[in-house]
Amino acid sequence: MSSADEILDIVDASDRVVGQARRGDAYARGLRHRCVFIQARDAQGRVFVHRRTPTKLVFPSLYDMFVGGVVGAGEAYDDAALREAEEELGVSGLPRPTPLFRFLYEDGPRTWWSAVYEVRCELPVNPQQEEVAWHAFLPEAELERRLDEWTWVPDGLAAYERLRAHRGA
Repeated sequence: MSSADEILDIVDASDRVVGQARRGDAYARGLRHRCVFIQARDAQGRVFVHRRTPTKLVFPSLYDMFVGGVVGAGEAYDDAALREAEEELGVSGLPRPTPLFRFLYEDGPRTWWSAVYEVRCELPVNPQQEEVAWHAFLPEAELERRLDEWTWVPDGLAAYERLRAHRGA
């Protein structure tokens, strides 16, 4: 099954399930669904940053400071966060990511409920080649410097701005 055929829960503005659709259809028709964003840090506190592959359905070849993805139909946010973090980092045995907050991401036809998490990854990573074209653990200061230099996924950038505000609160 391709990722476009994955079944997602479709949700309303209050994050209540109102139906289901194939992922490709949800993207094509701008149907609101659920996503998870996990900020992964290594033992030194550096942030996992990567560039998406050119074959991604959404935001191909852009940089991201989160791992994550869609929440499958009937799947809990917390379960999706652990699954996505382990899949994208290429590890098993991660601690369960810590939930931080949720927000509704809206950018024209793109809209999804977004749950933001953090996790410490002290395991050697082996990211999925289908998802990750390049990766590194960067110190926060370097990540901040790169914000104006690299082209970032807009939803990840929105999540990062909210995360900075959340941590400053």
